[in-house]
Amino acid sequence: MLTVHAADSVIGAPDGADSVAVDGGAVVAIGRYAELTAARPQARVRRWSGLITPGLLNAAAPALLEAAYHPDPREADEHGTEPLTGDALTALGMDDARWGASARRGLQRMLRHGTTAVRGPFTRPAVRTAVARSGLRVHAPGPAPEAASLDPLASVPEPGDAFAAALTVGGPADLAVFDVPDLAALRTEGAGSCTATVLGGRLVFRRS
Repeated sequence: MLTVHAADSVIGAPDGADSVAVDGGAVVAIGRYAELTAARPQARVRRWSGLITPGLLNAAAPALLEAAYHPDPREADEHGTEPLTGDALTALGMDDARWGASARRGLQRMLRHGTTAVRGPFTRPAVRTAVARSGLRVHAPGPAPEAASLDPLASVPEPGDAFAAALTVGGPADLAVFDVPDLAALRTEGAGSCTATVLGGRLVFRRS
């Protein structure tokens, strides 16, 4: 569906751009809200506060999904809410079904941090299936950060270093929205300030 996402500004776009129009899974225009909506009166409009950026790449995904367990909320009293690693993970006696369920929860947490792409490889079949079904883009193997974090911004000097791809007309409609005024604030607040994630033109996360 043709949609115009409007915010205070769009990072990586010409000065003054505050909106991105997407149709299907592609970006069809980037520019000023008044211009984009005037040319597309039939478009649905989603208004956001803060910045629209390209979606983020989590380069630590293999560690987060194949060497950590993301507890089910119903297990919070027993296991807490943070990923379990090391001895705590070993004690769980993980099987394929549990790895798959954990990966699905981990991927949902990534979407809540503006992630639209992950770096592979994934060796566990259940995890590979969960990643494939999530729709997240899978990038080729590469350097992994020293510390795995759900926040892709935590391991890079500048926010732009975590962008999965440039935001361009004709490119994939993979966007993240952060409730911050500028990149300096995004660096300080981190990806936990994400209020919406758009993957292939679909709104896959929206903070309530």
